[in-house]
Amino acid sequence: MARLRIRDLLLAAALMAVGIATLTWGMRPTLAATITLTNCETNCSPSPSYSPSPSPSPSPYPSPSPYPSPSPTPTGADSSGNSIGGLANQRFNQMITNRVLGTVLLGVNEQVNCSDCISAFGSAGSFSAGIHGRKELTNNLSLLAGIAYTQYNEGGYKITSAPIGAFALRYDFTDWGSSRPFFDVGTILTPWEKARYTRSYDTSLGPVSVTSSTNASNYAVYGRAGWMSRVSPRDEVAASIEVWQLWQRVSGYSDSAVAFNPFDASIATGTDRTSLVKIGGQWTHLFAGNIETNINGGWVQSFGSQSGIVATVTGNGTVVPTMGNQGWFEYGGRLGFRVQKGWIVDLFANGTLGPQPVGNTIHGGVGLRINY
Repeated sequence: MARLRIRDLLLAAALMAVGIATLTWGMRPTLAATITLTNCETNCSPSPSYSPSPSPSPSPYPSPSPYPSPSPTPTGADSSGNSIGGLANQRFNQMITNRVLGTVLLGVNEQVNCSDCISAFGSAGSFSAGIHGRKELTNNLSLLAGIAYTQYNEGGYKITSAPIGAFALRYDFTDWGSSRPFFDVGTILTPWEKARYTRSYDTSLGPVSVTSSTNASNYAVYGRAGWMSRVSPRDEVAASIEVWQLWQRVSGYSDSAVAFNPFDASIATGTDRTSLVKIGGQWTHLFAGNIETNINGGWVQSFGSQSGIVATVTGNGTVVPTMGNQGWFEYGGRLGFRVQKGWIVDLFANGTLGPQPVGNTIHGGVGLRINY
């Protein structure tokens, strides 16, 4: 009886435990729902929650823009166009200098009438080296001729590898006596030379200077009429008038490559030309029987000058410069020492005096002359 009661008590305890567990399990969903509703605001539907991404903190160093600011546009097209006029001045000076050097080959520093001779010479100021002389063909007619290699520069241009040839015929009326007329006709030829011209202009970002290379050639013809007089056995004086026609052919070229040249130019092939009239005189004197002197000079006037430049310039289009007429003075002289019979050492100089583009120039040298 006692055992049955204990068994009943155990069975009753087990049934009570199962009931409590069942009651607890059935109440958990309701408790969970109650907790969820308690955390929600009134009349809101439950929805999944999310955490927003944190905002990036600003960088202390601003990142560069992928599109850089454009550089300022330079100005200076007008200055570039005006520089073409500077090229025209350089080329005019080139024509005149080539002629001055060529007249040395035609005996510009020697007397009008003298014996046959030949001279080798070299000069500086503009480098020149060559030979020239004269040969009597008849009692009245003489041939004057010479050839030289030259290079020179002035006012922004430079000429190299320039051979110059010259020849002329002189008719001297010797049968008229000690005072008589004479006439010359001749030419100066420089068929090929290397030339470099410099063009400079200003821009808002700084100056620009461009030196370009090309080829050139020079040609000149002239006629001269004069009167000479042997006033004494040691003195000869002469006065003359000369008319010249000069041509200069320059091959086309474009500006050479430089770091900064916003208004570049292209120069077409062209021919410069000018006409000249020269009125001059000279005096030759012999001192003490062994020192010869000669001084000569004259006024030169150009007319009909025309530049052959036709330039295409960025920002300006086509530019054609003009060359005005100009006057200047030309001078020359020689000091000769007769070291022995028929052998003379000469010191000589020739040049120009005047405004630009001809300007003030001097070309001097030394020569050894042989009379025969």
